[in-house]
Amino acid sequence: MSTSEGSHSLKAPGLNSPGLKSIGVAFVLKGYPRLSETFIAQEILALEQRGLDILIVSLRKPTDGAVHPVHREIDARVLYVPEYLYREPLRVWRAYRAVRRWPTYRAVRRQWLRDLRRDFTPNRVRRFGQALVLAFELDNKYERLHAHFLHTPGSVARCAAGLRQLPMTISAHAKDIWTIPEWEKREKIAAAEWLVTCSAINRDHLAGLGDAGKIELVYHGLDFQRFPAAPDRPQRDGINADDPINILSVGRAVEKKGIDDVLKALSKLPNDIHWRFVHVGGGELLGSLKNQAEGLGISDRVTWRGALPQEAVIEEYRRADLFVLASRIAQSGDRDGLPNVLMEAQSQSLACIATNVSAIPELITHNETGVLVPPSDGHALANAITEMILDPDLRARFGAAGNDRVRAEFSMTAGIDQLADRFGLSARAAAE
Repeated sequence: MSTSEGSHSLKAPGLNSPGLKSIGVAFVLKGYPRLSETFIAQEILALEQRGLDILIVSLRKPTDGAVHPVHREIDARVLYVPEYLYREPLRVWRAYRAVRRWPTYRAVRRQWLRDLRRDFTPNRVRRFGQALVLAFELDNKYERLHAHFLHTPGSVARCAAGLRQLPMTISAHAKDIWTIPEWEKREKIAAAEWLVTCSAINRDHLAGLGDAGKIELVYHGLDFQRFPAAPDRPQRDGINADDPINILSVGRAVEKKGIDDVLKALSKLPNDIHWRFVHVGGGELLGSLKNQAEGLGISDRVTWRGALPQEAVIEEYRRADLFVLASRIAQSGDRDGLPNVLMEAQSQSLACIATNVSAIPELITHNETGVLVPPSDGHALANAITEMILDPDLRARFGAAGNDRVRAEFSMTAGIDQLADRFGLSARAAAE
């Protein structure tokens, strides 16, 4: 385990895959490790196994009380830059004193000041300070910076890459695309060597703002080695009070997940249907959601599990009879991309009800591999839930169809192949 300033490893460093030359890339993340970002961790591990030498640069310290198994398997060292500049003033000052003498400093500073004038916020100042520390402390063996998320990590990576005269690449996802101004998206696309994003709707939006040839669709997909074969489920129909149907939703308690819409829909279900609802995930709205369930008179049938590691979440999928995700567009413009939890649920042949927003229809075909309803439509959601509860054969059919499709078309392997090509791993392997 590394003991260098600001960094540590969750696992003792190991060797890259034999026979592959090492390519050094610093991955800039908003926070690491995070339970809600399994897709990033599985990507890092898979690219390590292909021979990529990765440094994880985290802009925040971890806040989750647990980690997924995949986090323990990652060899990469983690560099934590100062989350708040005032808490590590000497570290920031050392970086500033050195970097201000670099020939690249003035141009990067002008670019940052231009951004600051257009968005005069403390976060802009913090990002610049973090970029100075990253640029100063980055080992020379790292040949490029790769930002996971277009917003904050993209800003830090852009400045640090400019200071070090390194190429920058970006993975764009959801909130980072839809909550930053167009001028910022255009300039970051222009600054990036290439950009990947996880849904067709994202790709089309970004392609309309910049060089479409730089932008590629790369679905996250699932690592099916971590997901067992789907279980055999009892054919519950909600009629037996002693054997209620189990309804599950997994997602952070934030506005865009629409958990309040799920609670409202559940409160509208017929009185003679017996059900239990389980929510998995932490988040800022958890307290108000619990109060809402109490006010709706359904709190005795709701279980709040909080954030869980992946193996525990998989067990929840396997125990459930029905999965519901009521995603919507938040007032800020934030929205889901293609939620991994839907793919995970379908991998366990769990019938899914979701909303037809963002990229969800790229995964779920209405009335074929699941059911889609309009966002924030409590009547439609309640009707869909009722129909699925009362018809176990329908649930089984949708569950099997969803499982078949997700395993055929949303494996992680295809996306990792694309990224390996982008990072030059395939070319180096072929040359050996």
